[in-house]
Amino acid sequence: MKNISILGSTGSIGRQTLEVAAANPEKLKVRALAAHKSDELLEQQIKQFEPDIAVLTDKDAAKRLADRYHGKTEILAGEEGLLTAATYEGADTVLGSMVGYAGLRPTLAAIACGKNIALANKETLVAAGSIVMEAVRKHGVSLTPVDSEHSAIFQSLRGGTQKEVKRLIITASGGPFRGKKRSELKNVTLAQCLNHPNWSMGQKVTLDSSTLANKGLEVMEAHWLFDMPYDKIAVVVHPQSIVHSMVELVDGTVIAQLGVPDMGLPIQLAMTYPERKASPFEHLDFYAMKDMTFEAPDYEKTPCLKLAMDCARIGGTAPCIMSAANEVAVAMFLNHRLGYNRIYDCALQAVESIEIVNKPDLEAVLAADEQARVFVREHFS
Repeated sequence: MKNISILGSTGSIGRQTLEVAAANPEKLKVRALAAHKSDELLEQQIKQFEPDIAVLTDKDAAKRLADRYHGKTEILAGEEGLLTAATYEGADTVLGSMVGYAGLRPTLAAIACGKNIALANKETLVAAGSIVMEAVRKHGVSLTPVDSEHSAIFQSLRGGTQKEVKRLIITASGGPFRGKKRSELKNVTLAQCLNHPNWSMGQKVTLDSSTLANKGLEVMEAHWLFDMPYDKIAVVVHPQSIVHSMVELVDGTVIAQLGVPDMGLPIQLAMTYPERKASPFEHLDFYAMKDMTFEAPDYEKTPCLKLAMDCARIGGTAPCIMSAANEVAVAMFLNHRLGYNRIYDCALQAVESIEIVNKPDLEAVLAADEQARVFVREHFS
């Protein structure tokens, strides 16, 4: 039995994780839930799973919930409550699925308390990969990837040793605007951006998938998760999203993980690993598959991907600055305060304008993140 704490329980990954927990009651017990401000949905989750504690980081939302809920679950609020959920003594495994940079502090706190981590929050490693992985080694905990691409690599790497790996190949669907020129995207709508051809995800991840910024962040995440240099990580566009990623070995063998595009599969594996359980999810039907195609990414048409790859190679706080600026820009676009193509402009100008620290400690990472956010708000509002 794993006792789990879910950070980001009302988001897309969090909700699907609870579906996995409901389907595996003999293996997974929900001990703590944390969300931002969706108090009504969190209340429904509390009633179904009866965790020991539940948190809303928005204090007004937490008060609304506490005023009407009178059950056994303790209701906590704010950042202090979030850290309590991350370090809760009744949980041994913490799912980090909070949106963006907000996942860094609670993930580090959970690791310091000896919790095993199932990570769906890629920005945590993008911003502070060296710090997080050093903490994982220091405290002897496991860090299992939840993202479909990294879960695929995690599984495929079992077919070869580290020295036998030639490169990691991360697949990308190409998003809803695959093949479009940047000039054609000037006036795209939010609805068009959120119409992903294969995956059902939260708004931030879906927006990042449309610009392919998400794929750049995944390259950075893979670098830290699998201790792989950037020149041994490649991106290939695979519109069907059947091959979730691959590992090429030195002899030319390629080991791939295939499956339907459903996040429930990697979530369940992360929750039950090292055991693999039967699942209720759809299985791949090879007879129904018409084709699988692969193509190189067009970096001119997807400048956010190129910028992310450039920042990855620069290192230091460059990835943190790019990710933070992108996060703010995406939020502005979602609130109809910024044009779609300006998302890239925000991230580029932040990276070019803010001093990059080469070997940052946590304080320098936090400072870089704040600088990037302030820069975008001041220059693009």
